Amino acid sequence: MSAKAPPPRDPPPDEPLPDELMVGRRFCPVSWRRAPRARRVSLRIDAMRGRVAITLPPGSGSRAGLLLLRAHAAWAFAALDGLAPAVPLRDGAVLRLGDVPHAIRHAPDQPGDSHLGDGEIVVTGPAPLLRPRVLALLRAEAARRIGGRAARHARLLGVSPRALRLKDTRTRWGSCAPDGTLAFSWRLVMAPGWVLDYVVAHEVAHLREMNHSPRFWAELARLSPHRLAAHDWLKRHGPGLLRVG
Repeated sequence: MSAKAPPPRDPPPDEPLPDELMVGRRFCPVSWRRAPRARRVSLRIDAMRGRVAITLPPGSGSRAGLLLLRAHAAWAFAALDGLAPAVPLRDGAVLRLGDVPHAIRHAPDQPGDSHLGDGEIVVTGPAPLLRPRVLALLRAEAARRIGGRAARHARLLGVSPRALRLKDTRTRWGSCAPDGTLAFSWRLVMAPGWVLDYVVAHEVAHLREMNHSPRFWAELARLSPHRLAAHDWLKRHGPGLLRVG
């Protein structure tokens, strides 16, 4: 007769929660978030970090998260195993800007500023500055592409954004705040142009209709006819964008 494993216990409140849990015969990387307004324990895949994110409502401890993870272990491991490989920002790495592959080329002795070249991301200066300078170039290019499309769509609808911001979100590609501020993930710069255009058009259309009513979808159809295809592309390939960097 085999002995049963003891039930998992909750650590004391001041004890750090583990960043790995043994599920079956395999360790699972996890991250934890306590959410005051959550009503139940929930799981999602954090593609950016390659972990299962466990959300705990008030009064719930790590034991509840482990039990839920064990119940959905097959789904969690399949999702983690299906993530695209991480793409570190280093010399020789290849990123796509729109539909065009760009190789990172570190040129420490080259004079001048870092810049986007013909199929290259040229980074000058010492090695410790390579990653932040690549990120700065990607964000600047994202601002240029998103800003131009937002302005064009806004003119067509006769609206005006209050401000445009770039973020590094994990679950939303774009948003429109009640005050008219538009926010987008800078990672959209690595998506095909028609996908980027759809996300921008979607949020600009919210400046006219702050809802998802038939009127909203009609306005969006005027701006971008690629809603279903773009939504499908982001569902299939969006997690891969989160693996860059």
